[in-house]
Amino acid sequence: MESNEKQTTLCDRNETDFSDLRAVYVNCTLQHPDKPSHTALLMGASAGIMRRNGVVVDDIRATAHRIAFGVQPDMREHGCEHDDWPDLWQRIEAADILVIGSPIWLGEQSSVCRLVIERLYAMSGLLNDKGQSLFYGRVGGVVVTGNEDGAKHVAMNVLYSLSHLGYMIPPQADCGWLGEAGPGPGYGDDGAGLDNEFTQQNTTVMTWNLLHVARMLKDAGGLPNHGNDRKAWSAGCRFDYENPERRS
Repeated sequence: MESNEKQTTLCDRNETDFSDLRAVYVNCTLQHPDKPSHTALLMGASAGIMRRNGVVVDDIRATAHRIAFGVQPDMREHGCEHDDWPDLWQRIEAADILVIGSPIWLGEQSSVCRLVIERLYAMSGLLNDKGQSLFYGRVGGVVVTGNEDGAKHVAMNVLYSLSHLGYMIPPQADCGWLGEAGPGPGYGDDGAGLDNEFTQQNTTVMTWNLLHVARMLKDAGGLPNHGNDRKAWSAGCRFDYENPERRS
């Protein structure tokens, strides 16, 4: 999706280098991979801003892959014949920024979105070299589309889930678009929502906040590990609080 005039101007006036950042957009639409996705269109508005600022952007449509149900890193080791998650995880792990997109169904995130979050949770035992959750030092956001109420409810659930895993959630890290209640055009159908000032503003603010916080975390080397080093809490590990460098 092409950026509007305001979005383009902000990109042109940017003086911060984001070219060493990577972002991954995971679209949790229920649509078949060959079908257009309203959620993908709005996610594209955000991804376009990132690309204009030199960020390497990876797009994943979850329904294009065979993601097994479960909360283990590789469900093929637990009885499933197929599981594309390990390959997808490598792409997600490589990113400084994760944006999850979901439509609204019955007031909730899509079942595909929940599946992706459950598989992210399966990786929560992995630690970085500081002994923190591997998700520390990364930022997360969410894009929501639909024709019924529930955008903020979906955003609340997804952002809490990402935060619980260890992602940093910037201020105003969600955006969305809602059509009229009931059957009707989705985002982008016959231009619906493309000129909606509120949606485009929130999409822009979310994207820049993701960029700024990711920049700060990268420059700072992530979060300090004082007080959040899981290795210090491991069974059999005695922590010397008077001499934090010593553990036994």
